[in-house]
Amino acid sequence: MNLVPVDIATIRMGQPLPFELRTERGVLLAQRGYVIHSRDEITYWTSRGMTLCVDMDASDDRQRAYVGKLHNMLRSERTLGEIQNVQIAPEDLFSRARPEKPPRPDWLELQARAHALLRDVGSENFLLRLDRLYAELRELVQHHPDATLFALIHLSATELRMYSATHAMLVYVVCSLAARDVLQWPEELDETLGKAALTMNISMTALQDQLAVQTQALTSEQIDAIERHAQRSFASLLELGVTDERWLLAVRHHHDRAPGPLADKKPALRIARLIQRADMFTSRLAPRVSRTPMSTSAAMQGCYFDEEHQVDDAGAALIKAVGVYSPGLYVRLASNELAVVIQRGKNTSTPKVAVVVNRAGMPTGEMIIRDTGLPGYKITASVPQRDVKVQVSLDRVLALI
Repeated sequence: MNLVPVDIATIRMGQPLPFELRTERGVLLAQRGYVIHSRDEITYWTSRGMTLCVDMDASDDRQRAYVGKLHNMLRSERTLGEIQNVQIAPEDLFSRARPEKPPRPDWLELQARAHALLRDVGSENFLLRLDRLYAELRELVQHHPDATLFALIHLSATELRMYSATHAMLVYVVCSLAARDVLQWPEELDETLGKAALTMNISMTALQDQLAVQTQALTSEQIDAIERHAQRSFASLLELGVTDERWLLAVRHHHDRAPGPLADKKPALRIARLIQRADMFTSRLAPRVSRTPMSTSAAMQGCYFDEEHQVDDAGAALIKAVGVYSPGLYVRLASNELAVVIQRGKNTSTPKVAVVVNRAGMPTGEMIIRDTGLPGYKITASVPQRDVKVQVSLDRVLALI
């Protein structure tokens, strides 16, 4: 390795790293393509005595940056001696970094990683690992929103043992889409929103996973844990050193029954209300061993109207953002075909779908794409995933989105 220290001032926030970041001993800190959103993450490394380095020999962009620098020197009529002695610096590579769409993740690996993180709140680097999870999800929401919705809804219905982590990620995703596309909240609120959604249940992650597969009635101890989890999650975050007041208050109040216009609430309570509506909506769509999920219309109605039977600002924004039929849900068409929603449509009730069972009741060999905005293929009913007798491959569907 040819490890060269990086001037941390040249690292651009919000852009994929053009190469791997390592310590002076070669220990990998961040993969190429990883996005650093906050200087706090760099400070976390440097405050522990780490020197951030890059392996110049391993950089694909080194030669290109080198040639570009030589070309600029020739045009500026520098001497041959100066040109002969030119050396490429890490900042030259950073200056050439261009934002790219993040690659689609291995969703099973991401689900397992989130599950391990939220079950291990006491780990020394919990907040750093949370930063990385949030940053990765944020990039996916921005660049692959429909695929992200599909993957998380599919996983929440097919792998109940990791339900809590999958649910937390899904709540963040739908909240982020509503905040960005409908409510038009400032971009800087997204990190608080994301971290609050991901940590709202950290005091009962194991219990939430257990309840997803439990067939017996809840015990009094379980009921008590559920009722107290918002306050306990808030306390856990304080112990971890979280100082973001909006994050803390959003977690503390994310189960409050607080109807009324969002505009009348303080920012932390707006976030809490949006999370509360998303938490309720997505949990009603997810199956448990002991019950079938609600129909889409019933789950939507419960989210759309508040405790006083008025239209809820947060609930309405969520429905508008993800659609009445979100990617990942199953529907029956007017053609009597059974299909899975793969993309949101021009309006909330006309998504693009892929047929998995034809009108004769037989599985399709190749999935057929249908536009439900056409009368012959309009959606007539939602269908619980457990009633779909065809096993749908996650990777196969994601390739269509």
